[in-house]
Amino acid sequence: MSKANWHQYIQRVSSLLGDVSFHGADGENIEVCEGFDIWRDMTLQVRLSKGTIYLIGNGASAAMASHTAADLAKNAHIHTQVFTDVALMTALSNDIGYEAVFSEPLRRMASPGDMLVAVSSSGRSPNLLSATALAGDMGMTVVTLTAADAHNPLRAQGQLNVYIPALTYGEAETCHAALLHHWMDLVDLEQYTFPIDVAPGSSANVSSEVR
Repeated sequence: MSKANWHQYIQRVSSLLGDVSFHGADGENIEVCEGFDIWRDMTLQVRLSKGTIYLIGNGASAAMASHTAADLAKNAHIHTQVFTDVALMTALSNDIGYEAVFSEPLRRMASPGDMLVAVSSSGRSPNLLSATALAGDMGMTVVTLTAADAHNPLRAQGQLNVYIPALTYGEAETCHAALLHHWMDLVDLEQYTFPIDVAPGSSANVSSEVR
């Protein structure tokens, strides 16, 4: 079977990003730019109240959670938390079960008004479903990013639910990374840019800061 070339791939990703959808807690559709505005305002409220944004995911989604947490802390000046400590994760998995690997730390650390961002390609991971259910009960703001089946259960767990109709992990993860970066750009206080032109003749912004 032939594989798509690069131009076909970027067209596919662009098409998927164009089809992103936002839904509220009651399932109502929210226009995309309005959805990002709501997410931005939720985030600014967490920063104003000196709360915490928790980010969770499995595999590549866990890597995105860590990346996003670092950028939010450094550039948006928001306190963030991810659960990546090996001793904690293995203790919880061994003694309680992997389903509790995010919900148990949240139970002990999080406060009402904090935000939980759950990233999942499938939207079916039991540990994310457990954590988002607990977060809702605790009065946290819950945002989900999912793909694959449009009726995945995680998509119904948040006050704001972001969905990409991607059918492969690679496409879902690529699109989720783009969505997370756009969210971060909306609340970024630093706006780091590269210090040199990115291409001959370009008019890229010049900055003394390098990421």
